[in-house]
Formats: sequence, C-alpha cells, structure tokens
Amino acid sequence: MEQPTGYVLAVDAVLRHVNSARPDAPVRPERPRAVPLAAPRLAVAAVLRRVADRIQPAPVPRAPRCS
Repeated sequence: MEQPTGYVLAVDAVLRHVNSARPDAPVRPERPRAVPLAAPRLAVAAVLRRVADRIQPAPVPRAPRCS
C-alpha cells in the first residue's frame, strides 16, 4: 500500500461513522421526490443541439471512393 496512514485514518473514520448510529434513533420516512418532467428536458436538449450545430456544424459525409 502506498499510503498506510491514509488507509488507517479512513478505516477509523468509517468505523466511527458506522458505530455512531443509535438503536433508539428516531426514524423519519423519506418524502418521495418529484419526478422531473421529460418534455422540457427534451426541448432544451433539442435547442442545445441546434445551437451546437450552428456554432460548429458537423462535416458533410463524403461518398466512398472507388479506386
């Protein structure tokens, strides 16, 4: 191991964190998160793609050469 001191400090910190939980601690249920709407995200993505194409357009694909 390259950093034995860092490893020891990390193990100690993890053990302190794990052992700090109280068995009688109050439990609060998590509130459900609001699902982000997909439509505005897709619209913004389309606008950003158009802006990116104006700033740096993609090269036109070349026809394959037959030699």
